[in-house]
Amino acid sequence: MNPIWRRELRRVFYLLVMGVALGYYLDNPFIGICAVLAGYIGWHWLQLYRLNQWLEDGQSSLLPRTLGIWGSVFTQTQRLQQRSIKNQQQLQGVINRIQDSTAALKDAVMMVDSTGALEFWNQAAEGYLGLRHPVDLGQPITNLIRTPEFKSYFEQADYREPLVIKSPVNPQLSLQFNITLFGRRDRLILVHDITRLKQLEQMRKDFVANVSHELRTPLTVISGYVETMQMGADMLPPRWARMLQQMNSQSHRMGNLIKDLLMLSQLETSQAKDEQSIDVEAMLQSIETDARALSNGRHQVNLVHADKQRLTGNYNEIRSAFSNLVFNAVKYTPDGGSINIEWRQTRHGGCMSVKDNGIGIAAHHVPRLTERFYRADPSRSIETGGTGLGLAIVKHVLLHHQGELKIESEEGKGSTFSCVFPLKRMTDGVADATSDSEQ
Repeated sequence: MNPIWRRELRRVFYLLVMGVALGYYLDNPFIGICAVLAGYIGWHWLQLYRLNQWLEDGQSSLLPRTLGIWGSVFTQTQRLQQRSIKNQQQLQGVINRIQDSTAALKDAVMMVDSTGALEFWNQAAEGYLGLRHPVDLGQPITNLIRTPEFKSYFEQADYREPLVIKSPVNPQLSLQFNITLFGRRDRLILVHDITRLKQLEQMRKDFVANVSHELRTPLTVISGYVETMQMGADMLPPRWARMLQQMNSQSHRMGNLIKDLLMLSQLETSQAKDEQSIDVEAMLQSIETDARALSNGRHQVNLVHADKQRLTGNYNEIRSAFSNLVFNAVKYTPDGGSINIEWRQTRHGGCMSVKDNGIGIAAHHVPRLTERFYRADPSRSIETGGTGLGLAIVKHVLLHHQGELKIESEEGKGSTFSCVFPLKRMTDGVADATSDSEQ
């Protein structure tokens, strides 16, 4: 047992002995014991009162001096209080360092509780978003950033992809929002100024579009003169005929490259327009016919299945994406191979797939296939006359239609390219006379 408690028990024992002695003196031991216990309890109440007063006065008052168990209680309480103050000071120091470091950041940092109320933000947030301290403290963030895109993004709680919007106080700034959930549905919001990146991206798109457009006219002239010279090739030496044939082939290849660049630039800078109900079955039948003509009997090209469900979208863009996949299969499948085209509806939407038993693609190439000019086999692409932009075009077409490109491939066993569309773009198989006439 603790020595303090032993001394306290001895003190109680001595008090009881004094009470009994006082009782015998008064000829009533019970009264003596009660009187002593009443004094003992009164002393404890006095110590409780002193402790309460000291705690209320805080660190400014001196520690009361007393005896027995209460002296130990006062001392231990003071130690706990001093330890708590020290921990609070350390914690406040950490908080101050965090606040100082976040204040120095060029990116905006905000903390929002589970109800969406602002708890903290740094100085950059005031410049980017127009927040005011302390007026906006505790206000719902959706009341302060009133952009509909941000409100929808914030409330859906799916933050796998960042949100890019204009600054509510400076439309010249493009801001990227990254939100992370932590704790009990609290949110940490990081806002990065990507204005410079957007400007560079726009400059790149404009450059590609302008250069492609400017190259088209001189290339048309050169191709025309080469074709004219080929018409009189019989009068030229054999070496000149081969040279003209190569010039004609390369000019056509460059023409295809310029055409793909212009289309890709148009897809990047615009949204899908002129949407209509597309008879996918009829479209794929037409593409199948073109693919057989391109194959010239070297492959088995089959439309193995086509549901009657129609797809809502831009006819020219969808046809371009589908034909790119089918023609790629023809180009990269060895002679004697088979190419199967399928259109089906699933519970999640629609899926157009092109399956071949060609050379296949190594797994490390698959994630990069939709990059511009990326070729898994450069020598093979040169032989087939590919531009390296086909899958990039497919990707952007699907982005316009909220779709996704899925690629399954294994070297030596062929590939399957699938265009997956959301259910909201699927319609029934009833023909629309207006759409059919436009097609």
